[in-house]
Amino acid sequence: MEPPRRSGQDVDVRVIVLSDTHAPRFWKSCPPAVAPWLREADLILHAGDVCTASVLDELAQYAPVRAVLGNNDAAEVAAWGAPPRLDFTIEGLPVGMIHDSGPASGRLRRMRAAFPAAELVVFGHSHIPLDDSDQHLRIFNPGSPTDKRRQPHRTLGVLDIADARLVEARLVRLD
Repeated sequence: MEPPRRSGQDVDVRVIVLSDTHAPRFWKSCPPAVAPWLREADLILHAGDVCTASVLDELAQYAPVRAVLGNNDAAEVAAWGAPPRLDFTIEGLPVGMIHDSGPASGRLRRMRAAFPAAELVVFGHSHIPLDDSDQHLRIFNPGSPTDKRRQPHRTLGVLDIADARLVEARLVRLD
């Protein structure tokens, strides 16, 4: 599936969200199904388990990258600048990012407590795509574009942000 072009007026920032790329075992170089999406990115988020910093360098050729450490990440990923967690804003939208959000049960409550200022929390680890919310918080796991494990498809995430709000969040099936 090719990325749709944005309308321009409704979206200030298009964010491509990845997690669990697991290089070099699964990510030898940017997969052909992922590259068109990265070309549309204003910002790329990687929610951990990059494993090697070279992936972050490759992603940075498309757009600025923010990443967090995953449980399989080498020390070079931390040296690249990936902390265990991030609190930041995208066009005024408060965002939190962490690799492992813990068990599915109670996840929204736990992420609200961990990131009290966030309106969106991005995470990875499970390889299970998820877009869930309550009246206070949206949580988003893009799955994996390379290692689907027991999931039916490889996936990535797309976030369209404008005027300090999340206009649209999508999970994109890559195969």
